[in-house]
Amino acid sequence: MQFGLTGKVALVTGGTRGLGRVIAATLVEQGCKVMVTARNATDKLDDGMAFYQSDIRDPEAVQELVDHTANTLGGIDILVNNAGGSPASDAATASPRFADAIMGLNLMAPYYLARACHPYLVKSDGGSIINIGSVAGIRPAPGTAIYGAAKAGLMSLTQSLAQEWGKDGIRVNAIIVGLADTENAEATYGDADAQAAVAASLPLGRMCRGEDVATAVCYLASPAAGYISGARLNVDGGGEKPYFLDLVKGS
Repeated sequence: MQFGLTGKVALVTGGTRGLGRVIAATLVEQGCKVMVTARNATDKLDDGMAFYQSDIRDPEAVQELVDHTANTLGGIDILVNNAGGSPASDAATASPRFADAIMGLNLMAPYYLARACHPYLVKSDGGSIINIGSVAGIRPAPGTAIYGAAKAGLMSLTQSLAQEWGKDGIRVNAIIVGLADTENAEATYGDADAQAAVAASLPLGRMCRGEDVATAVCYLASPAAGYISGARLNVDGGGEKPYFLDLVKGS
């Protein structure tokens, strides 16, 4: 499947592992020139990717990253705000420093990146920003309340920027990722039996895979989605089963 992205320049945050790595690799397969970034250095890049080490919570570091990407690869057409996440933390005991770090990575960093990329996206023939959200941002997220709040804010930011920047020819959309099978699945869901039980509870019988999100990114960045902006695309296999249904059935 081809999405008409040949020659486009894409910047993917958190692109060295997990969903981000699959997104970046898929964009390379689609003919994009891809810059990936992460806070820690890596020597395990897929072919066709460039890497720039950056702490995207720092707006000055973000500006350096964006300028380097544009100068090295010849502009920026696609921004994928993928980097994010949070360890489990009780809201009553989480420190202010922890809260600031989680909000910084999951909400402020995407804003800093979008702002820094704006002048380059204006020059693009159809600039596209794709924010990778989470089901934690559209339903309660006990144990990761700050993360959920940040992802909810990312949904609002997506729609606001779509309104503000539409006149500049920039489309801004979000992908709401469901329960995902990544290399950290065991830490998130438990052992293989626990993961199988989680997968079986979902309507399509499996957790989200990297290629599911990557394909959605390619679609939203493509000319086929040329009139789609401010949208939230759920990539969650139909969503999580409401727990109360089991209680109603007495199971």
